[in-house]
Amino acid sequence: MEYIYQHSDWPNFVWNKGKVINLLGDVRNKQGRLLGRMESIGFDLQSSAVLETMTLEVVKSSEIEGEILSLEMVRSSVARHLGIEIADPVESGRNVEGIVDMMIDVTENYKTTLTAERLFAWHSSLFQAVSIRRPRITAGAWRKDMKGPMQVVSGAIGKEIIHFQAPAASMVEQEMESFIKWFNGEDNNDQIIKSAIAHLWFLTVHPFEDGNGRIARALAGLLLARSDKSNQRFYSMSAQIRTERKEYYRILEVTQKGGLDITEWILWYLNCLMNAMESAELVLKKVLHKAEFWRNNSDKTLNERQRSMLNRLLEGFEGKLTTSKWAKINKCSSDTALRDIQDLISKEMLKKDEMAGGRSTNYVLLK
Repeated sequence: MEYIYQHSDWPNFVWNKGKVINLLGDVRNKQGRLLGRMESIGFDLQSSAVLETMTLEVVKSSEIEGEILSLEMVRSSVARHLGIEIADPVESGRNVEGIVDMMIDVTENYKTTLTAERLFAWHSSLFQAVSIRRPRITAGAWRKDMKGPMQVVSGAIGKEIIHFQAPAASMVEQEMESFIKWFNGEDNNDQIIKSAIAHLWFLTVHPFEDGNGRIARALAGLLLARSDKSNQRFYSMSAQIRTERKEYYRILEVTQKGGLDITEWILWYLNCLMNAMESAELVLKKVLHKAEFWRNNSDKTLNERQRSMLNRLLEGFEGKLTTSKWAKINKCSSDTALRDIQDLISKEMLKKDEMAGGRSTNYVLLK
């Protein structure tokens, strides 16, 4: 089998501009309307939207690779990096801090030149806390292929699906020099198209032992930030790829085993990006709902525990809220927790969850 990088004209990609142009126009239109709407909602709500989007980006990019991160840890870490105050921030592990560090650099420094050293720093950030779990990962260096060829797989252990085989390690340094030169260079490609190419090209080379998917999506995100001309992220490509993960791996495999015409990959990427921008409406809806909730209840007197828990619910409380959870989170007695909750019910801010089953009573926001 001949892989895409084995073609004599590699990496001179081609695509059918006639098939791509209309969809690219639709994406640009959607992008402009989304950015315009976000600019109209004010600084505080913009910051909240960025916090939600960045949190989603970090969590979902890791999920694609099978790593489940704590939503609360990621959210707290992103908030600290962005200087945003949130209710009850929690301490984050080094693995969370590492990927957040990378994503913050991607978005805030999207104009900065890409170098091998910058990629090594990102890779080191991703794997700064995995020495026990993965002692043989060499962080911050190109791969060596000590155990045979690098294969790109998905699926559970024992049920892996091999999608393609990457170039030999001996080729990586030269391949990455070509990639970085192209990435930093000027060409006639729209930045969104360049983002699609960068994502594919980096994944094809697969220059690191691990973490290639997350860094490929980070590089694509950097170019999307350039296309937005903004260091604020209002949509998450990784969250959408997570939703379309099966198709993501399918189109990657087909493209890797095809020729240098990457029209189908670009069309898939643009459609995925369009869906990501449409999903951003859900983030905006959540942010606006939180603002409206507090505006409607601005006249009600609350204690610190109540305000904190309401913010947790508004920001996406994991699981069901019960009296025992309230007591545990706030380090108070069950009686105090119940009084807090009953007071919020009387103020028409909480209600019993009528859909909940079992012996424990759950509570939800009264919208």
